[in-house]
Amino acid sequence: MDVFTLAVFIVFLVIFYLAASVKIVRQGYRYTIERFGRFTEVAAPGFNLYPAFFYRVGQKINMMEQVIDVPSQEIITRDNAMVSVDGVVFFQVLDAAKAAYEVSNLHIALLQLATTNLRTVMGSMDLDETLSKRDEINARLLSVVDHATNAWGVKITRVEIKDIRPPTDIVNAMGRQMKAEREKRANILEAEGFKSAEILRAEGAKQAQILEAEGKREAAFREAEARERAAEAEAKATTLVSEAIASGNAQAINYFVAQKYVEAVEKFATSSNAKTILFPVEATQLIGTLGGIGQLAREALGTDAPPPLPGTGLPRTKTP
Repeated sequence: MDVFTLAVFIVFLVIFYLAASVKIVRQGYRYTIERFGRFTEVAAPGFNLYPAFFYRVGQKINMMEQVIDVPSQEIITRDNAMVSVDGVVFFQVLDAAKAAYEVSNLHIALLQLATTNLRTVMGSMDLDETLSKRDEINARLLSVVDHATNAWGVKITRVEIKDIRPPTDIVNAMGRQMKAEREKRANILEAEGFKSAEILRAEGAKQAQILEAEGKREAAFREAEARERAAEAEAKATTLVSEAIASGNAQAINYFVAQKYVEAVEKFATSSNAKTILFPVEATQLIGTLGGIGQLAREALGTDAPPPLPGTGLPRTKTP
């Protein structure tokens, strides 16, 4: 009975020892293994067996990308403006042994390093630069902090400024400045618009005057041409009448006189002051003159016609 109990006790101890010697490492982590307090190696994810009491787990290092929130802090810029700044730092452990034994507390060390370098970088810039050059600030912080953490086996992947809050009075001044700048731009644009409108209006007036002058020139040219043709027609008509008179044709004289008579009557009729027109001539004379014109036209066309009625100058009508 005593031997059986001893055997069971020994088996229990063996199982307990084996269980204590098994180290299960989760994915994304690395465990540092120490032998009697001295670092020996890094346990990879999965099943690991290390004799208990001789080996133990030193630190459990997270190998995934992590983020540290940099709390808000007051920073004085180069132009003596006070701003409140906060940000975040993204990092990843590449060497578990260095992260475990080269620095006492990795997260606190990274936070302090990011804070001090944030003050250094932003303190060397003016307020306007801090507000407009966030990408430059992020790049400078990333370069400085990443270089400082190489000895810790840490890779700084990103440094981002979350918020920059100037004092209230500076914000109000910036608002007034922005408003004044926008009003200035609006006035400039309005003036440029008026300038462009005046230029276009002047160009339009210029083109209108040019076109009007060209139109007047063309009209004068047409009018002169019409007068020239009218003069030629008048000269030709006068020549024909002169030839007819020279040949002894009295109807040509009647035509000439009738033409002038009709033009004079037309002027009387178109006068704005003429209400009633009195003709101090006999109607038969006008009819005779018109008859003479008709006879002259028939003779000019070479058609045969009977002699006019006596005293009237009207042509006779042929009876069937």
